[in-house]
Amino acid sequence: MEWTKKERYKKIDDVSSAYMTELRKKVDEGPYRQTFHIQPKTGLLNDPNGFSYYNGQYHLFYQWFPLGPVHGVKYWYHMVSNNLVDWEDKGIALSPDTKYDSHGVFSGTGFVKDDQLHLFYTGNTRTENWKRIPYQCHAVMGKDNNIKKSQKPLIIDSPEGYTDNFRDPKIIEQNGYYYCIIGAETSNHEGAIVYYVSDDLEKWTYQQAIELKGNITSENQGFMWECPDYFELDNHGVLLFSPQGMTEKGDKYQNIYQSGYLLGNPLDFTKGVFHVTEDFTELDRGFDFYAPQTMTDPNGRQLLVGWLGLPGVDCVTDEFGWAHCLTILREISLKNGKIYQKPVPELALLRGKKNTVEIELENEVVIVNQFSARTYELQASFTNITGQYVGLSFRMGDKEVTNFYYDRVEKKLVFDRGQSGETSTAEFGTLRKCDFSEEELQIQLFMDESSVEIFVNDGLEVFTSRLYSQVDQNQIQFYAKGHAIVTATQWEIG
Repeated sequence: MEWTKKERYKKIDDVSSAYMTELRKKVDEGPYRQTFHIQPKTGLLNDPNGFSYYNGQYHLFYQWFPLGPVHGVKYWYHMVSNNLVDWEDKGIALSPDTKYDSHGVFSGTGFVKDDQLHLFYTGNTRTENWKRIPYQCHAVMGKDNNIKKSQKPLIIDSPEGYTDNFRDPKIIEQNGYYYCIIGAETSNHEGAIVYYVSDDLEKWTYQQAIELKGNITSENQGFMWECPDYFELDNHGVLLFSPQGMTEKGDKYQNIYQSGYLLGNPLDFTKGVFHVTEDFTELDRGFDFYAPQTMTDPNGRQLLVGWLGLPGVDCVTDEFGWAHCLTILREISLKNGKIYQKPVPELALLRGKKNTVEIELENEVVIVNQFSARTYELQASFTNITGQYVGLSFRMGDKEVTNFYYDRVEKKLVFDRGQSGETSTAEFGTLRKCDFSEEELQIQLFMDESSVEIFVNDGLEVFTSRLYSQVDQNQIQFYAKGHAIVTATQWEIG
């Protein structure tokens, strides 16, 4: 069908139950449905929202357009978990049903106060002339999971000097005050993060844009900074956001849009100045990662989840009535001035049948016949490395192969999905690389039906991607141009 503006802004109540039943059947019967990732029942999933711990459970929401695999009028969908692995479907949490969010419930955050989960989000509206007016809205969820919206928005429109690209509130508490940071585009089409202050979460006063000083490149910052987040690790401040409009530079910024962070001294919101010590660094080196959101859990862990997709690009599963999913949950830490990301240890609950091999490679390629699962966790350690490169191939068969390797000559990690099967984003290239010069190579890889997440050396680097391979292309091989000892374990999942 043709997704006209009218079709994109239909709501779920505007279509028949027969339409939704047929769409659900189409989705369920199509290929590439995931085994252990959060994915939509129908339609399009995008940004994770409201990630929080409340009433003894983890709560995770995501933006959802239910009627098809396109960006239309957005809802928030609600998932709940006791262990970050098994997620219970709680259905629609927020609908575009007021004049302040009539054209979409856009991204936002969760914040626990007074034994309630406060949800802050951007309400998207359009006038008859299709002029957008953004509202920062508020809702409250109690222990029964029922949600009640506030009657009026907390913040109306964008302040002077900013366009209507003004969205994605994140709430931070500091020294007895609440601060709301919001992603923005200035009137000069430059990315920015502004903030407001409140002492009661209800009345908000505009302050300024966060001023960045220190070790930061002034050019190539993009025109819009989405999904801002701020937290502190080991007495450092981390300002996380997703800039749109950065120009590619060498191996960097190859995707249509990026996600990353600035590292600096702890941010003092009374002054609004962030002293940057490490310039913008991409969180993920792969093909499909955007709009990450973090939260601090009861154990003090900083957890992260991202959208395993990107805005502005098609998805292979579009023809089957759905698009995109969320990443697995990651624990983040700070080491040597860099964010590390590791899969949360709870994911070990997914592990099934186990196979382990040890191989000594000497200028050769070895297929591991014991590793035959379709969906799995794989841990591989390459030691005693000499020569030009070491690596592995997976999702391999007569027609397809995906490669990940360490080029010791160029001192780079290389992810190659040039022969990985179907793709809808070939115009953005089939290689992703990043600098790497470690003595050893450890890989923890999660392969679902149509996605892979590769964690290198305890999360020093991460490569996330959708992969759409044929069901019989499941071989794994290890190889070296030179010498290496490989110890590898595969756990089947599903």
